[in-house]
Order: sequence, then structure tokens, then C-alpha cells
Amino acid sequence: MNRHASESLLGAKDIEQQPKGRATRFTFNGALWSLQVLFGFFFAGSGFGKVLLYDGALYAAAPRAVAWYAAVPQSLIVFIGVCEVLGGVGLILPAMTGVKPKLTPLAAVGLTLTMILAAGFHIMRSEYGLVPANLLLGGVAAFIAVGRWKLRPIAPAIITTPRALKSFAVLGALALLVFAPTWYTMTNVQF
Repeated sequence: MNRHASESLLGAKDIEQQPKGRATRFTFNGALWSLQVLFGFFFAGSGFGKVLLYDGALYAAAPRAVAWYAAVPQSLIVFIGVCEVLGGVGLILPAMTGVKPKLTPLAAVGLTLTMILAAGFHIMRSEYGLVPANLLLGGVAAFIAVGRWKLRPIAPAIITTPRALKSFAVLGALALLVFAPTWYTMTNVQF
């Protein structure tokens, strides 16, 4: 049926009044935000688990769950954890608030470097099964760094109440969905 025939059946006014559906579009900016949030939460959670190893009893039990912990000094594991937590938060908050948004690609660069060093460490220990995860995580972090530095940078902005509230909501979500379960698991589950 052609357009004129359908107009005569429905009437011109009926066609104009039909609701137009909103198509979901895939955008590069949307992909970057999705990766930033997903990997920000991942790195913050992974790092928080390492930060908890400052406790001597947890550090002593940790090599039963993660073999490479036995080859690394406790202080280095905690330092790596702090870097991952800050990097994970840095993937999200500076871009979200618009306050120092250049920190987001810098956080991604730091996480990329961390994953490259981790891959090298695992290769030296012949733990080849762990290297693909390091390369994937580092590759995504590098993608975020390039995306936010050159392709879709976030413009600096003045912090507003809604932006501050979003930031507090993200920090609250991290605390409830990542930090609390990680803390509970590490302090209450026997490895």
C-alpha cells in the first residue's frame, strides 16, 4: 500500500497524531560511559579487596585464594589496591562532576599501566592463564583513556547540586554494592 492510500484510510490527521517511538541509539559517548561505570566499579572492588590485606591475618590467608599474593610483599599489594580503588573512582567521578575531568583519562592511563605490569608479572611467573584478563582490562582502560582524552573529552564544568548528588549516589552505590560485600566476604569467609 502506498503512502496516499494509507493516508486515505487513516486520514491525514490520524497519521500526524500517531506517537513516534524513540529509537535507542548506540553512541560512542554512551559506550564510554558504560565502560567507565562498569570498569570503575570493577577496579574499585578489586582494589578494595587488596586494600583489606593490610590486615595481617587476611594477608596470611590470602595466598590460599590467590596464589600470586605469596610472591608479593603485603605493602605492595595494599599499594596496588589503593591505586585500583582511586583509578576506579577516577574513571567515574571527575567526568560525572565536570570537576577536573582530565583526571578520568589519567586514571584510565594509570589502570592501563597497572594491567601491563600485572601481565608482565604473570608472564614471569608462567601464569599464562591470567594474562588475557590483564590484557582485556588494560585494553579497555586504554580505550577509555583515548576516548576521553581525544575523541569524546568531557568539558570542565562548575559543580552543581545535581552533579554533587549524583556523585554521592555513585559513592554510596560503591559502598553498598562493592565495598561492603567485599569486606564481608573477606572477613567472614574461610579461604
